[in-house]
Amino acid sequence: MKRTFRIWVSIIVIIIVAAIIAISYYFIKENSRKYEIAEITNYQYFTLKKNETYGIIDKNQNIIIEPSYTEVIIPNPEIPVFFCKQGENITILNDQKQEIFTEYENIEPIRLKNIASNLMYEKTVLKYTENGKYGLIDYTGKKIKKAIYEELDSLPYKEGELLVKQDGKYGVINIRGNKLVNIEYDQVEVDGYYTDENEYKYSGYIVSNTTEEGYRYGYVDYTGKELLATEYNELERIAEIEENENIYLIAAKNGQYGVIKNTENIINNEYQSITYDSKNKVFVVEKSKKYGIAKLDGQIIVPVEYNQIDITGIYLYAQNDQGTTVYSNNGTEANIDPDIAILDTSNERYRIRINNEVGTKYGIIDNEGKQLVEEKYVYIEYLYNDLFIVSSENGELGVINDKDEIKINLECNSIQKVGNTELIKTVVDQTTRIYKKDMTLSCELTGATITEEENYIKISNNDETKYLDKEGNELKNTDVFSNNSIFAAKNEQGQWGFIDKSGNLIVDYQYEKVTEVNEYGYAGIKKGGKWGVVDSQGQIALEPTYDLKEEIDPIFMGPYHQVMYGFGEIYFEDLRV
Repeated sequence: MKRTFRIWVSIIVIIIVAAIIAISYYFIKENSRKYEIAEITNYQYFTLKKNETYGIIDKNQNIIIEPSYTEVIIPNPEIPVFFCKQGENITILNDQKQEIFTEYENIEPIRLKNIASNLMYEKTVLKYTENGKYGLIDYTGKKIKKAIYEELDSLPYKEGELLVKQDGKYGVINIRGNKLVNIEYDQVEVDGYYTDENEYKYSGYIVSNTTEEGYRYGYVDYTGKELLATEYNELERIAEIEENENIYLIAAKNGQYGVIKNTENIINNEYQSITYDSKNKVFVVEKSKKYGIAKLDGQIIVPVEYNQIDITGIYLYAQNDQGTTVYSNNGTEANIDPDIAILDTSNERYRIRINNEVGTKYGIIDNEGKQLVEEKYVYIEYLYNDLFIVSSENGELGVINDKDEIKINLECNSIQKVGNTELIKTVVDQTTRIYKKDMTLSCELTGATITEEENYIKISNNDETKYLDKEGNELKNTDVFSNNSIFAAKNEQGQWGFIDKSGNLIVDYQYEKVTEVNEYGYAGIKKGGKWGVVDSQGQIALEPTYDLKEEIDPIFMGPYHQVMYGFGEIYFEDLRV
C-alpha cells in the first residue's frame, strides 16, 4: 500500500512539474514576443543645413557637429548617435565629436518603410555587420542579436519588427531579437489589416515558398501561429472586415477561389472569382461566368445564375436575359425599380435615393421611404445632424438640410470637415470660410492655410492669423499661448509688434507680419519682405534676413529656420551668408 501511495505521489509531482514547465514556457514565449516602440517626446538634436552641407545642433542651438558633411542622420533625436557621411565614408560620432562603435565592422540605422512619421528610423536598435552577416545592437553598442543573418531590414508597416534572412529563407524578429515568424519562407509580407485604434498591431503575414509550379502562399497570424500551410496559388486578407481575432482570406487553389475564416473553409474553392462588398458584408461569387451572392458565413443567398450583379447602396442588382431582379442584402427580393438605388448614411434616419432613370440624380428619403428632398442634385453626401453636402449641375457645392433649405450657397469649389471637428471649411475662389456646426460663419480669410492643433484651429494668411476652438469660437492669442510672455499684435495701420498679457507694448509696431513665440522660444518678424527672429522676451536674435516668400508662418529656433521634407522629417537651415 505504501509503495502504491509513493508511486501515485511521484506521478502527481511529475504532472505538477510538467504543468509548471509548460506554463512557464508559455509565458516566456509570450513575453519574448512583446516589444515597445520608443516614444520620442523631447527632441535634443536636430540636423543643421548650411550651404548644402550638414551638421548637428542641439535644442539650445549649440553646434554639436559643424555643417561640413554631405549628409547626417539622427536615428533617435534623444540620443547622441550621429551618422555623418562624407562622400562614401560614414563616421559615427557622439555629442563630444568622438567616433563610436569602432569595434564593429559596419553600423547602419534601420530605415522604416511605409510608416507615417517624422522619425524615419528604428529608435532603439541599429544593425551591424560581422563576417558578411548582420546582427543587432542597441544605442549603447550592446549586442542584442549575433550577426547570423544574410539580410536584416525593417518590415513594411510594422515598426519594431524586422525582416531577416538566414540560410536562404526569410522570417521576422522583433527589436528585442526574438522570433515572431519562423525563418522558413521564401517571402514574408504584412497582410495589410489596419484599424484606427490599433493601426497594424493585429495584422498578420502572408508567407510563401517557391515550388516547381511557382509561388505557393500560406498565412501566419499576428501571434506567429501558422494558420495555413503554403499551398495556395493566391492569398489575400479581407482587411475591410474589422475583427482582430478573426482572419478572413480569399484563397485560390488550382485556379479555384474560396474564402477561409481562420482555418475553416466557409466558401469552398469552386469559383472563378470572389469579391467582397464591405458596405453590405457580402461576397460576389462567379462560377462558369454566372454570378451569385454569399453572406459572411458563406451561405449563398442569391443563386449563382446571373450574367452580372451590381451592388449600389443597400441593394443588389442581378441581371439575366429576362431582366434585372433587385435583392436586399439579406437575399430577399426587393420591391424597387431597378433604376433606383438607395444608399445608407451614418444617420439611421436618412438615406440617399439615386434615380438613374432621369440621368442619375440624387435626393433624400427617410428610413421609411418618405421623400424629403426630390432627386435634383448630381450628388449628395450626408454631413451630420440634418445636413447634407450637395452638388449642382455645374459642379458647385453647397449645404442643405433635410427640408431642402440652403444653409451654404451652392457656390463652393470644395467643402469638407476641419480635421476631427464638426467645423466646415469651404473654398470659394481664393476665399476660405469656416462654419460652425449650426452653419453660422465663424471666420473667413483669403489665401488661407488651416492647421489643426490639439486644442485649437489656426487659420492664417500673409496678413493675419486667427485662432478658433474646436467649436469655432474665436480665441485670443493670449489664451492659446498662455505660457508665453509676449504676443503678436497689430495696430490700426496694419503694422505688427508684440504686447504682454496686460496689453503693454513690448516690441514696436514696425513689422509687416510676426508669428507667435513657438515651442523653441522664438518668434518670426517680417520686414522689407524678409524674415528675422526675436526671442521669448522680444529681443532681436536675427535681423530680417531670410527670403521665405512662400511661407506664411515660418518656424525658427534662434537664427535657424525649420524645414520639413519627405514624410515630415525635420531639419534646420542656416541661411545667413
